[in-house]
Amino acid sequence: MNRSNAGANLPTLRSHNAALVLDLLRVAGERGISRLELAERTGLTPQAVSKITARLRAEGLATEAGHRASTGGKPRTVLRLVPDAGHAVGLHLDRDELTVVLVDLAGTVVASRRTPLDFGAPAGEVVAVAADEVAAVLGGPVGEDAEAESPRSHPFPEPGAGSGISTAPAAGGGDAGGTTAPVGGARTVLGMGVAVPGPLDHRGGVLHRVTGFPQWDGYPLQDALAARTGLPVVVDKDTNAAALGLALRADGPGDFAYLHLGTGLGAGLFLGGALHRGARTGAGEFGHQTVALDGPPCSCGGRGCIEALCLAAVADGDVAEAARVLGTGAANLVGLLDIDRVVLGGRTVGADPDAYVRGVRAVIEERARRDGTGAAVPLVTTAGAGRPVAEGAAQLVLAPLFGRVGGGGA
Repeated sequence: MNRSNAGANLPTLRSHNAALVLDLLRVAGERGISRLELAERTGLTPQAVSKITARLRAEGLATEAGHRASTGGKPRTVLRLVPDAGHAVGLHLDRDELTVVLVDLAGTVVASRRTPLDFGAPAGEVVAVAADEVAAVLGGPVGEDAEAESPRSHPFPEPGAGSGISTAPAAGGGDAGGTTAPVGGARTVLGMGVAVPGPLDHRGGVLHRVTGFPQWDGYPLQDALAARTGLPVVVDKDTNAAALGLALRADGPGDFAYLHLGTGLGAGLFLGGALHRGARTGAGEFGHQTVALDGPPCSCGGRGCIEALCLAAVADGDVAEAARVLGTGAANLVGLLDIDRVVLGGRTVGADPDAYVRGVRAVIEERARRDGTGAAVPLVTTAGAGRPVAEGAAQLVLAPLFGRVGGGGA
């Protein structure tokens, strides 16, 4: 992602250097990485790496993972990340259901819940349901990833009521760093990332006129959930959250677009090594590009939007047409941004991933042949990849810890 891999031996950049080291520990996984390798990959001096790793070990974020043979001298000590040293909540509020996950520092889901949701209900009711489900996940056993499906759970008590969940003040400006909430003496929760349909203001955590739900316009969701849960909260669009999570799991660099087809249609853009939100978090309103000037009306108030055409085909059971329409928009995006790959996701795509890949790929390949641009860009889906939006929402909190631009503070 968009950050330098080179460290700086300056006191003012101590946290930056620690983030570089911590991220390399995260990527190394259980296998671990030696101090010498950390120095080589960050450009830091061995002395600086030793100080940073000592501090990370003292804070419980890193530990020894054995020894590795060296080319000369004694074996090298290998260090690894301690995944359960911290956790983050990821909350996905969709138009008709809610998904919440608890992930550790390695991004592994340790608990999750899913329940029906009426996003058109009064905001206070939606926030209450969300807070109840978050409380239920935080109260679950460590290491349990058994997805519960129940609208009933244990609500957050008022602060000071002795719940075992210590409240932490919410950080403003879309940054969940700096405060933690120890839960039940077993987990430390760094914050909560919330993914919702756009448009919205990421920095302030305020929703705008969500397509089909104009009553949310101006609602301070970040502040409302922070007050209800006591956790630092970051709010972003569902597509942005998913794109961030995918970028953190990517094997290599490259620009891509994540196209999410579920109850709506939107895009998350990862460009130039960073999540691209735009100046007003307006980037990625992919579903409301007009592809038919005199087309059917859309719930956004326009006509001929690709979302309206695509969802109409889905409603008619015409998967081939839905894929063709989605492919038209995807080909437009490839031509406009010259991205390296396209990722398809969302419940609708997940219901028949092969059909959507075939249909979208056919349009992209035809456009590439027509334009003479060479081979078409790769196309993949998130099918079988768990809960990419909810898990990506948790990364809104964790990514800044590892120095990854595009998380809560970006």
